[in-house]
Amino acid sequence: MGKKGKTARLKRKPAPAFWPIHRKELPWVAKPSSGTHSLEKCLPLTLVLRDILGVAQTRKEGKLILAQGKVLVDGKVRKKDDFPVGLMDVISMPDADKYYRIMPSHKGLVLTPISKEQSSTKLVRVEDKATVHNGVQIAFHDGTNMLIKVADPKHPKEVTYETFDILKVTYPEKQVVQSLKTKEGNLAIITGGKNIGKQGKIVEIEKTEAKKRRQALVVIEDSEGKRYQTILDFIFSIGETEPLITSLEVPAVV
Repeated sequence: MGKKGKTARLKRKPAPAFWPIHRKELPWVAKPSSGTHSLEKCLPLTLVLRDILGVAQTRKEGKLILAQGKVLVDGKVRKKDDFPVGLMDVISMPDADKYYRIMPSHKGLVLTPISKEQSSTKLVRVEDKATVHNGVQIAFHDGTNMLIKVADPKHPKEVTYETFDILKVTYPEKQVVQSLKTKEGNLAIITGGKNIGKQGKIVEIEKTEAKKRRQALVVIEDSEGKRYQTILDFIFSIGETEPLITSLEVPAVV
């Protein structure tokens, strides 16, 4: 009989390289459940609590903490220890007065401490949008989506968001409070490739005609004048003249 469903186990050796785990200490590690982020771009909550933050010594202790509803992701209580958290997700532990945002760095994904005020907002990137019978559905980089009701779905004049636009959204209300275009002159951070974690001003975006826009070359210049080249798919705008969120200038938890 053929295999049915997904594999529920994951060995430590093939786990994503940025996971802070011992590769040969034990054979198995918690595998993130299918959800908002792909395996290569996320961390399971149990690993965050045990191996990164150190609030739990074992996976069992992590499950007990989650079962008590003490950990929130993007303003919502999460009780599954294999829940995947990824880029720009906000992890809150109100009882301990600790809040973190997952950001890219040269090591992969890391937790950046933020204030309680910042924990109620999150930046999401528009990946796609589609017209449905009662409005326009916008898909974000974290696997979530938002339905915007319009008067005429065939001509949605109310929706001005385009692919790669950045929206500042409040949680758990999920209200858009600010939008940002990905364009030259804006501040951005690189989320993939060999220059992951580098941030600076977008100085050039290639004009595409014969290839997909996601593959357009983008040049970023940091505060020291160094330039880095990547593709538009790895660009995440974070502000115009000032970043909308705390950057990695604050020491990250790794």
